[in-house]
Amino acid sequence: MARDYITGYANRLSVCPGETVRFMVSSNCTGSVEAEIVRTICGDLNPNGPGFKEEVVQTTATGSYPVSEQPCRSGSFVQTPVSPALAALESFSIQAVIWPTTPDKGRQGLLTHWDARYGRGFGLVIDDDATLALILGDGAGQEVVVSSGVPLRARVWYFVAATFDAATGRAAVHHVPLSPAEGGPAISVEETVSSGKVAVTGCPFIMAAWLEEMQDTRTIASGFYNGKIERPRLCNRALDLIDLERLRGDAVPAALQSTVVGAWDFSQDVSGLSVPDLSVNRLHGETVNLPTRGMTGSDWKPEHTNWINDPAHYAAIHFHDDDIFDACWTPTVELTVPATLKSGVYACRLRGGGKEDRIPFIVRPPRGKATADVAVLASTATWLAYANLNPLPFDIAELLSSRLIVLHEANFLIDEHPEWGPSLYDVHSDGSGVCYSSLFRPILNMRPGYISSFGGAGSSLREFNADTFLLDWLEARGISCDVITDEDLHLDGVDLLSRYKTVMTATHSEYWSTDMWDAMKAYTDSGGRLMMMGGNGFYWRIGYHAELPHVIEVRRSGPAIRTWETAPGEDFQSFDGQRGGLWRALGRPPQMIQGGGFVAEGFDVSSYYRRNPDSFDPRCAFIFEGVDREELIGDFGLQGGGAAGVEIDRADFDLGTPRHALVLATSEGHSESFRLVNEEVSIMIPNVTGPTNERIAADMVFFETVGGGAVFTTGSIAWCGSLSHDGYANNVSRISENVLMRFLDPTPFEMPD
Repeated sequence: MARDYITGYANRLSVCPGETVRFMVSSNCTGSVEAEIVRTICGDLNPNGPGFKEEVVQTTATGSYPVSEQPCRSGSFVQTPVSPALAALESFSIQAVIWPTTPDKGRQGLLTHWDARYGRGFGLVIDDDATLALILGDGAGQEVVVSSGVPLRARVWYFVAATFDAATGRAAVHHVPLSPAEGGPAISVEETVSSGKVAVTGCPFIMAAWLEEMQDTRTIASGFYNGKIERPRLCNRALDLIDLERLRGDAVPAALQSTVVGAWDFSQDVSGLSVPDLSVNRLHGETVNLPTRGMTGSDWKPEHTNWINDPAHYAAIHFHDDDIFDACWTPTVELTVPATLKSGVYACRLRGGGKEDRIPFIVRPPRGKATADVAVLASTATWLAYANLNPLPFDIAELLSSRLIVLHEANFLIDEHPEWGPSLYDVHSDGSGVCYSSLFRPILNMRPGYISSFGGAGSSLREFNADTFLLDWLEARGISCDVITDEDLHLDGVDLLSRYKTVMTATHSEYWSTDMWDAMKAYTDSGGRLMMMGGNGFYWRIGYHAELPHVIEVRRSGPAIRTWETAPGEDFQSFDGQRGGLWRALGRPPQMIQGGGFVAEGFDVSSYYRRNPDSFDPRCAFIFEGVDREELIGDFGLQGGGAAGVEIDRADFDLGTPRHALVLATSEGHSESFRLVNEEVSIMIPNVTGPTNERIAADMVFFETVGGGAVFTTGSIAWCGSLSHDGYANNVSRISENVLMRFLDPTPFEMPD
């Protein structure tokens, strides 16, 4: 029995005063919800900490709203416009090169002009028995199927085609493995069938699915295909095998141009949404739900590594039945942000039917302005990367955590609703890695009150919710701040940061686009002050889509800590053409910009820091004012009982830690749960865990930059979980405030000789 829920998502994550944010809401347990806007201060439910804190804000959004259950339709495909050239078809040929990944998963559309509402049209499909089949229907209730009779094999390239001659009733299906050793013999089957007119008026041509229904102008598809497709072709007569083979190339032969209705080139506009049609009809297609692009095709060779330089080798799109970009729900609640609403993290709180949810959003300062000296850079790219990461199907979750994990109600809902979309740590239903993540679907672990399986024992928070520890501390210490986002930084660049005396990241700023990285480096090199209040920052390079907001891409090429690995030849991001992977592997290790870099992770018990000789250098005396010389730093906290834990960073002068940097303090005594990250192990060695490897330690680092700026990094995700200890009167809080107060002082820092 399905669980009751209220949930939703916002149409934007960052909004300025005067701008409008809309909330799309769905519920299966109530016909109405009570909505109000709350300011999120602390999202931790742990009674041993500051407690869950939110503040109701009176706005025009407060009220009761009707709701219903709204379906989320996952599955990617390409659709072309409705065209007279399609409706006029009587005879036809359809063909493509395919690489199926789940041929035994039931009927899947490949190339279809099929209207399932009426059983009319035609389509080349993978049938229920995994065979290639042509389906024909005239809408009179009888479906004609011509099958190859031989199942397709997974992850084998095939040339597939079907033809139909309306005058003779002859239908043919061809499946030709491009590697007979892998795919077996070529198969051709011909039959004479009885079928009336098979073209469909008002139906688009669809690749990787078929038409289920139309909602206004929106195509609702089903029969989703898992796998790659390249060089799809549609012709207005039945071709023989010789002509079908001639159409397999990139260009349309001159002798066949009058025959070709559509010839789509997936190697063009890889970063966009369109699929160009090379025929005279210009039936340019559009991708729906972001199938993966920049994918190797059937002609790919290892010497070709970049789809920009060698587009013909990347003429394939990988489709998945669980791809999702936009759930396309109808808006329920709307808020135009009043000018009086200060910058911060907010949520639309929804209640009804005994359930509740909070949909988060961030209020920026007015566009082009700052309303505080401090900016908290919300790590929204990292939030999206981990969106809906669920321990239930993650069979090594407890091994990684070295403890029994706590399941949140949201974990069960995510498990029941896979259509709400996976995280970038998951694999698709066909086993391929998830490259894209979007805001436009319910993201249940991006909520105040969510408990993660991969936080330190105790509060066990990660990402969005752990970041509220920093917001709570700033609130408690009476320090005003603006909140800005990763995507704001990506779009606005260093100009956004330059309005602030100090920029603080929160617990986990792992994912950075090139524009974000460049902007932050320019900021610190021009006198800006950066406080990295967490661990594992500047780790993965990502891309933002140029046309679509709030969607990111990652390519997980190793070596790295990763749950899946990018396939050979697919390292370059489709959104921007840049090589993906670790910033370290791209020549920009995290140490270059923040002083430390990711070295180990462990999710059970956190540790403490012990001061190093560098901490007594006069350059950093301000940091330790009020802290005893022998005092352990952070031997307490809500994330594993210490300030050094979850994911930790270390300084490495060979990887770019500035030579003048001071390594102020280093953690010690980490448990067996802490293991070196992959890129730190070039040869397999036995001592890769906390008690046996001295590299497994968090380093607190400080250094000055050119232009009078400075950088302070804590080196630990767990740091912010210690800020509130003992009523905020502790050495973690004291050090953080000491640094912040000095960073707000306009007196320039001086780099040592």
